[in-house]
Amino acid sequence: MNFFARYKKIFFVLIFLLFIVLIGYFLWRFFFLQTPLASLTNPSATGTVNGLPDIGAGGVTNNQGTGLPGTLPGEIGGAGTGTGATSANQPDTRAIGGLTKTQSLTDTPILNPTLAVDGQVQYYNETDGHFYKIGADGKPTLLTDQVFHQVDSITWAPSKDKAILQYPDGGKILYDFTTKKQYTLPSYWQDFSFSPGSDQIIAKSLALDPENRWLVVSNPDGSGAKNLEPIGTEDKTVYPAWSPNNQIVALYTQGVDFDRQEAFFVGLNGENFKSTIVEGRGLQSQWSTSGDRLLYSVYSSSDNYNPRLWIVDANANTIGQDRRSLDLATWADKCTFASNTVVYCAVPENLQTGAGLFPELEYQTKDNLYKIDLTTGAKQLIAVPDGTYNISQVIVPGNQNYLYFTDQTNGRLYQVQLK
Repeated sequence: MNFFARYKKIFFVLIFLLFIVLIGYFLWRFFFLQTPLASLTNPSATGTVNGLPDIGAGGVTNNQGTGLPGTLPGEIGGAGTGTGATSANQPDTRAIGGLTKTQSLTDTPILNPTLAVDGQVQYYNETDGHFYKIGADGKPTLLTDQVFHQVDSITWAPSKDKAILQYPDGGKILYDFTTKKQYTLPSYWQDFSFSPGSDQIIAKSLALDPENRWLVVSNPDGSGAKNLEPIGTEDKTVYPAWSPNNQIVALYTQGVDFDRQEAFFVGLNGENFKSTIVEGRGLQSQWSTSGDRLLYSVYSSSDNYNPRLWIVDANANTIGQDRRSLDLATWADKCTFASNTVVYCAVPENLQTGAGLFPELEYQTKDNLYKIDLTTGAKQLIAVPDGTYNISQVIVPGNQNYLYFTDQTNGRLYQVQLK
């Protein structure tokens, strides 16, 4: 037996131990060795910095390249004219384009706020089941003594003296705040819209049998119902939406190709209105105050399946004219008309790809506030609320003194001063 054979086992053990030591050294060297603090000092600072450098004063960052937050890739959009926050990062009291003071008007979640005829905000309090109106002194007063528990959604009449209340179990009632009376509506009626005079409603009547599904028009209490147009199995692409000029009562869409749809307009008397092409899917829309324009949002593959805001003429004789993108990545439901030519919108700072398909992807996104002039096409960042708000509804009275919004996360009502 030679020397190597005699000490072979010891030799292999030593080699193995040396291998373990080397592996341990390299792991320590590349993963655990700390950078000396001296290398973390700020070379541009005057004096010695111990530890990490100061971040400095915060500010509004642009996370869309050269565009403003909410603009689509490669598009600049509008520019705010205000100076924004001061060097101390204090919010402005008015919306002039930067960080803006935001005041909470409620301490509990509310549902579907709206402007009363006098310009004050009225809403449903989800905690106590009462309806309130905020007075000129900023304090809420009861609209009615009656309590409505667990209301799921509300459709207000333009007169704001009546509303359709829907419950999680599918139950639906009309409540008249003037007479203090309520009326039960068919549970299979859905997606209500009031006439401009608040004396009629349109809805989708969705019976079990597709052959018996219709657009129906009736009195607000459900009486005098008449079938308007058959729906069949296409109920998901039918949108009751009574225009303020009383010309159109609903829209429906049909696919043209992968991205595009054709939108058709329905009248009360079988009118043969023109149609218009919609550059996307997932239609959300609302009428201008005069009913001659339609603001809408859709998503498409060209926009990474994120929503894009559009405007189009929709008067009976001009349907489809002046159709143009407003170059803002947001939903029509997050916008409101302050006048027939001025729109205010909440625009997400960031949107994940596919947010149009899955809107829940934007529920944790911070929203900023924009103003759009439809006459000139100019859009302007007017306010960065001084908090992280995911805005679900925007309200602006005609005098445009204030903007009100609800937060998706906590359901509360907030106010921003515009003037």
